[in-house]
Amino acid sequence: MQFIDQAKIEVEAGKGGDGIVAFRREKYVPTGGPSGGNGGRGGSVFFVAEENLQTLLDFRYNHRFQAEKGTRGGPNNCTGAAGKDLIIEVPCGTTIYDAETGELLGDLIEPKQTLRIAQGGKGGLGNQHFLSNRNRAPEYALPGLPGEIKQLRLELKLLAEVGIIGLPNAGKSTLISSLSAARPKIADYPFTTLIPNLGVVRKPTGDGTVFADIPGLIEGASQGAGLGHDFLRHIERTRVLLHLIDATSDDVVRDYNTIKEELQAYGRGLAERPQILALNKIDAVDRETVDLEALATQLNHLSYAPVFVISAVTRTGLEPMLQEIWRILDQMKVPEEVEAFR
Repeated sequence: MQFIDQAKIEVEAGKGGDGIVAFRREKYVPTGGPSGGNGGRGGSVFFVAEENLQTLLDFRYNHRFQAEKGTRGGPNNCTGAAGKDLIIEVPCGTTIYDAETGELLGDLIEPKQTLRIAQGGKGGLGNQHFLSNRNRAPEYALPGLPGEIKQLRLELKLLAEVGIIGLPNAGKSTLISSLSAARPKIADYPFTTLIPNLGVVRKPTGDGTVFADIPGLIEGASQGAGLGHDFLRHIERTRVLLHLIDATSDDVVRDYNTIKEELQAYGRGLAERPQILALNKIDAVDRETVDLEALATQLNHLSYAPVFVISAVTRTGLEPMLQEIWRILDQMKVPEEVEAFR
């Protein structure tokens, strides 16, 4: 599946229908007055979040969306039909910005969450509306008003509680495939993963927690280098960061600092997010030349975060790491009785 997480579109609400000029023409009513009806309102444009959608791919080739126009009024004081509202479905986690001003217009997180983004135009008034003692036969009506037109920028930020970060080839895709039913493409070269991968990991209670493999983080990612700039936004919604480090690297500390500095440069509170470190690929480490315990201690002193020694391939050490993740997530939950008084 091709992953598209940004799109620019134009939406236009429907124009209101025109009011009309009409007079009653009945056999036994010789002085029939004005009877021109009002035009119907134009349809509005709504965004609705759908949990079965994963990308903004539908907007790659379709950039313009227009709601239905209202119909003109009719004789005998008949109001024209309203235009049909346009419903645009987007994935949960879509943020909507005004492309011209950069203003945040909406953030659709919950399934079926709805946002009216463009208001339909009002219908014009028919001549019956202008009847008065001074003007018994008005011969004018008003046109319908145009609907709102907006240039929008859509951004998709994945909804995952745990974000797996690290340099290319740290083993992120292998880990998410070991923890969940996700089956990402895996190969022994950098940037195998070109799209974020989601996987649901079951807790001991049976509840599912969404993990996201965030690809493309390299030095300079926060300034647009590599793929990281496009995918750093997906980390914003995560509650816990699982920082994976390749234990076979020539300089484990350098690798850790590279990602740490990119999170700090990107901002938005990512560097302060609860974090767990995991030294991965211990199955490929020569224990006689590499002191894993010493490396873990060094990383712990640098990060003040728990450090685990794991192998995503052999599943060694995964259970203690998961237990720590569940513990942190449980601590971050707000008790229902406290939430009720917010």
